[in-house]
Amino acid sequence: MKKRFVASADDSGTCGNYLTWTYTETTKTLDIEGTGAMNNYYYSQDLPWYNYRSDIEIIHIGQGVTSIGYAAFIHCTGLTSVTIPNSITSIGDDAFRCCSGLTSVTIPNSVTSIGSNVFANCTSLTSITIPNSVTSIGYHSFSDCTGLTSITIPNSVTSIGYCAFFGCAGLTSVTIPNSVTSIGDTAFHFCTGLTSVTIGNSVTSIGDYAFAQCTAFTSITIPNSVTCIGDYAFQKCTDLTSVTIGNSVTSIGDYAFDGCKWLTSITIGNSVTSIREGVFAGCTSLTSITIPNSVTSIGINAFSGCI
Repeated sequence: MKKRFVASADDSGTCGNYLTWTYTETTKTLDIEGTGAMNNYYYSQDLPWYNYRSDIEIIHIGQGVTSIGYAAFIHCTGLTSVTIPNSITSIGDDAFRCCSGLTSVTIPNSVTSIGSNVFANCTSLTSITIPNSVTSIGYHSFSDCTGLTSITIPNSVTSIGYCAFFGCAGLTSVTIPNSVTSIGDTAFHFCTGLTSVTIGNSVTSIGDYAFAQCTAFTSITIPNSVTCIGDYAFQKCTDLTSVTIGNSVTSIGDYAFDGCKWLTSITIGNSVTSIREGVFAGCTSLTSITIPNSVTSIGINAFSGCI
C-alpha cells in the first residue's frame, strides 16, 4: 500500500538508488541529497512529496545528483526558488511543468538538453539562463510561459523543438543564433508580444505555424540558408509590413502569409518554383509583387482577397 503523509509534519524518504529527500515544513524546503540519478515519476501521485507539492517553496538539489527525473516537481505551484547544481546533466520531461510561482531559473552548464514540457505553464517565469552546453530545446519546453519577456538562445543549440515557446505572449524579442538549423512547427506560435525576430544564417527550415499569429512584429528577413518555409508559417502576422525571402528558398508552404493584412511588399527569391495554395490570401494591403522566372505554377487562392 502506498504510504501517505501528513502535510503538517516533516518527512523524508528515497528518490533514487542513492538519493534521499527531506521536506521541512517550517522552511517549506525540499532537499535532495546523495549521488546519482533521480527516479522518474510517470504518475504524479507516485511522487514521494505528492502531498506537499503545493506547499514547497524552495527546492535544493545537492551536488552529486546527476539528473532531475521525469515530472519530478510537476504542479509544485508554490515553488519560487530552485537550486540546480552543475552535477546535473539532464532535466527530465515535465520536470517543472505547471510550477506557476517559479520566477527565475539558472540552468548549469553541465546540462546538454532541455526535455519536453520542462517549464511548460510556468506562468510567472520572467527570466531563464540557458548555458552554452545545451544543444537542443525540446517540444513545449517553455510553452505558455506568459511572463517570459526575453530569451537568449546560445550558439550551442542546433534545433528548436515543436511548440518550444508556444503562447509566450510576454516575449518581446528573440535572436536565433547561427548554430540553429531548424525551427520546429509552432515554435513561436501565438507569441503575440514578439516585436523583434532575428533568424540566424544556418536555419534551413521554418516549420508549420512557426510564427503564426505573432501579431506584433513588423518585418522579417528570411536568410539565404532557408530552403523551406512551412505551411501557415507566418499566418495572421497582422503587423507584418515587409518580408524578404532569400534566394535559397524553393518551397513556400500553403497559406504561409495568409491574413498578413498590412503586408505591402514582398520579394520572392529566384529559387522558388511554385507559389502554393493561399500563400498570400487576405494580404489586403499588398500593392506589388515580383514573381521570378523560376516559378512554374501558382496555386488556388494564392492571392485571394488581395484587393
